[in-house]
Amino acid sequence: MGLMDKVKAQATQLADKAQQAGQAGQAKLADIQAKRKGDALLLELGGITYSQRMGRADAGADARVTEIVGLVQAFEAEHGPVQVTSANAAVAETTGVVDPAGTIPTPTAAPPAASTGPLPQAQYGTGES
Repeated sequence: MGLMDKVKAQATQLADKAQQAGQAGQAKLADIQAKRKGDALLLELGGITYSQRMGRADAGADARVTEIVGLVQAFEAEHGPVQVTSANAAVAETTGVVDPAGTIPTPTAAPPAASTGPLPQAQYGTGES
């Protein structure tokens, strides 16, 4: 096998790997887009439900709820059951705060006392060369 044949074989292998990586990336993107669509449907449904409970729902709210429930059912038929995320988990995911309503824990030890003067000579040297 000549040098050109080896180069062609390696180029073919690299092209195959790149194509597989591209397909995996597209599949992941499709999953993310589907999750966002499901989340948007649930968000709207939750907003309408809240408005209804507060007595501020629009006249067509019941019809829109029925429509959204149908869309969620169709979504689940295609993508599987939707996962309802708690509000605390959603906040933690976006902000890193695990429990936004939690309190700050009390320290178990007192902070060190403030220094009353310069550091002792032994800690920073004499300055003589």
